[in-house]
Amino acid sequence: MPSNVLSQPLQCCGTVPCTGFYRDGYCRTGPEDRGLHTVCAVMTVEFLAFTRARGNDLSTPVPEYDFPGLKPGDRWCLCVTRWVEAFNAGKAPPVVLEATHLHALEFVPLETLKACAAR
Repeated sequence: MPSNVLSQPLQCCGTVPCTGFYRDGYCRTGPEDRGLHTVCAVMTVEFLAFTRARGNDLSTPVPEYDFPGLKPGDRWCLCVTRWVEAFNAGKAPPVVLEATHLHALEFVPLETLKACAAR
């Protein structure tokens, strides 16, 4: 099992709805994951509006892909670069450190993630 940003075993981000690039509930990554879905975040109204405005609507259901649409409070594996973009705009959703992949630290300092940790 990969490690999280706290150098512990990566925890599950969420299975309802099932998240992760591999749709196994974990924010794991691999060579085919070009978006680097490594940040486990708790969705907020502000972030969902922010990402929709940037062309990635996560709140609208897409039944043909078995995607129910996200709502505030749902946990989801985000692309690390989208999370950084939202952070820089003051719209970053809270992060679940135990379920955020170690690879996210290549883009975001641990101190920043800790400051944005879900409570």
